[in-house]
Amino acid sequence: MNLRHLRAIHAIWREGSFARAAESLGVVPSVLTETVRQLEEAAGLALFDRRLRPPRPTAPGLRYLEETRPLIESFDRALSHLRQSARLEHGSLAIGASPSAISGIVAPAIATFRKAYPSVTITLHDDIAERLAALVSEGTLDIAIAGRAGSSTDLLQTEISTDPFGLACRIDHPLAMKAGSIRLQDIDPDSLIHLDENTGTARLLSSHPSLPAAFHQGCLKAHSTIAQLCLIRAGVGVALLPREAVLLFNDTSIAFVRIEDLDLSRSLYIVRSAKRTISHIAERFIEFLTE
Repeated sequence: MNLRHLRAIHAIWREGSFARAAESLGVVPSVLTETVRQLEEAAGLALFDRRLRPPRPTAPGLRYLEETRPLIESFDRALSHLRQSARLEHGSLAIGASPSAISGIVAPAIATFRKAYPSVTITLHDDIAERLAALVSEGTLDIAIAGRAGSSTDLLQTEISTDPFGLACRIDHPLAMKAGSIRLQDIDPDSLIHLDENTGTARLLSSHPSLPAAFHQGCLKAHSTIAQLCLIRAGVGVALLPREAVLLFNDTSIAFVRIEDLDLSRSLYIVRSAKRTISHIAERFIEFLTE
């Protein structure tokens, strides 16, 4: 006995006749009759009294129909949910993103995605690249958009954008008021606000060969880019940051100044698991990102 047999007897019960049941199931009456015969043979008794018009379930048959009705309804409900998921009528998506990737890349993709699939629940988690990569690897996040994490066979990392490093400073800072670009020698190393060494930005700067040693570390540190920008806005200091990070809040009081002799860029990647198939919802969102 299988689902086909159950659907056959429930269709007869619902429609009140073998002919209408066969039509509702899209089969010829002889096929339906044979399906019921197989089930009755396996059960060892008749499920319908065919002497009556319309045929009615026998007492054991009615009990069996009532006991199996929740199975049919549960299966149909699960199948409906599955089809809704395929059409992205519901479901969930957990995205990770570096703060500086949100405004210019992730937020526009989310806005467009929500117009197309408004019933999908989206959760956005912001953090540094290494922690986001760990969350993707363990399955907490479907994907992440961040700087490159440490090399791992658990992850696939696809580059989607690059932006150059420059100086972030207040708009009224002397270096912001210079025409054109500046040079590294124009920057006072003691005025730099450094990032936590675990961040991708800090690692890029520390490994860059043309950056003077005095620029690698200092007495003023911030845990995140957001904290850096808050300090810069308050006039506490300046920082070396990628352009998109400087423009994180579109704050007109903070300027991005090009550094002529600093040839350094930060890349952003779509980070996904290499060992786990991502959901069709995440696949569709990636298409929005890359478009």
